[in-house]
Amino acid sequence: MSLTRYHNGTGADLWVEQGFFVEPGGSGGPWHDVDLQGGLVLPGLIETHIHLDKACILERCHLQAGTLQEAIAQTRAAKALFTEQDVYARGAKVLDMAIVQGTTHMRTHVELDPQIGLTGFAAIRRLQADYAWALTLEICVFPQEGLLDNPGTEALLCAALEQGATVLGGCPYMDRDPGAQIRRLFELAVAYDRDLDFHLDFDLDPQGMTVGEVVRCTEQHGWGGRVTIGHVTKLSALPLEELLTVGRDLARAGVQVTCLPSTDLFLMGREQFHNKPRGLAPLDRLHQCGVTCSLSSNNIGNPFTPYGDASLVRQANLFANVSQLGTAQELLRCMGWISVESARLLRLRDYGLTPGCKADFVVFDAADAAAVVAQVCAPRMGFKAGRQTFERGGVRVLR
Repeated sequence: MSLTRYHNGTGADLWVEQGFFVEPGGSGGPWHDVDLQGGLVLPGLIETHIHLDKACILERCHLQAGTLQEAIAQTRAAKALFTEQDVYARGAKVLDMAIVQGTTHMRTHVELDPQIGLTGFAAIRRLQADYAWALTLEICVFPQEGLLDNPGTEALLCAALEQGATVLGGCPYMDRDPGAQIRRLFELAVAYDRDLDFHLDFDLDPQGMTVGEVVRCTEQHGWGGRVTIGHVTKLSALPLEELLTVGRDLARAGVQVTCLPSTDLFLMGREQFHNKPRGLAPLDRLHQCGVTCSLSSNNIGNPFTPYGDASLVRQANLFANVSQLGTAQELLRCMGWISVESARLLRLRDYGLTPGCKADFVVFDAADAAAVVAQVCAPRMGFKAGRQTFERGGVRVLR
């Protein structure tokens, strides 16, 4: 039976037909009823920036300094032993976690270089197909080990773009000339008609920022709304007026920003003991400038981030804590950065709970979306294209 009514006793029933929300009653005829038991219904959560290929490798590494440089070096060494099945198994572990945390759409970054070749990409392509029942997986390929200074990498990026990768990523700080990498990636993005997603300005020294070059190239190529920059922790080191100027430039050009709270808090500011900086891209200020923003997990169980459970709600709560956002409106904004705003960042046109949108949704036991973030609520059940994908059992207090 293709027509289903989801009701939770509030009078605001949801009708689903052929995987999409429809007007009440749909095309008519008999329907199937599903009781949501009074839960709060929200659109499925969206992970905009995660690395499935290098997740869950902490036991293979030797964490000592806890710096970005160490994380890159340790992961490079571990990557030498990656196999397609190994990447698949670890990625599947994270996807299983993400599904029960309410994630229904994900953009994953996949490293390509002459050492790993297309091994990780092949594994993630398999995961993309095997997990389509519960989660839409979007693949962004990028040169973690550098592009211009690492011969052979560009050919691999082009091969992956021709084989199904839909986003092109960048890591400019890994080349001696970051600006040159940015310019070359824009040329490739235009040639292949792909969106761009950069790892950018990942330290706390305001000198040497490359945001301006991304803005310039975005405007030059007319790529507004198709460019995202992740981390950009340098922005947290700017005085307010300078930050607002950058924010207005980003908004004008249509460059979007993703903050990765767990990773950025773990890696940034280690050289400082007293008055330790938070080191997070100030999404609240950027949002006020009109920048589209998102929050995401980045890494789970590796030298970049030694922990994590793939909960986007936890990331939203962590950002709210560190950024001192506590009003209902501010918490709703944090929820937006893992849902509605993330959908805008990824250019998803069928996202939401209204007729015509894909029926991807989650159910929480919470009064409202602000309470979900404040209380770090885990979803009780989730649905992909109207099909239930998980159910979480209740917890009882035994007095």
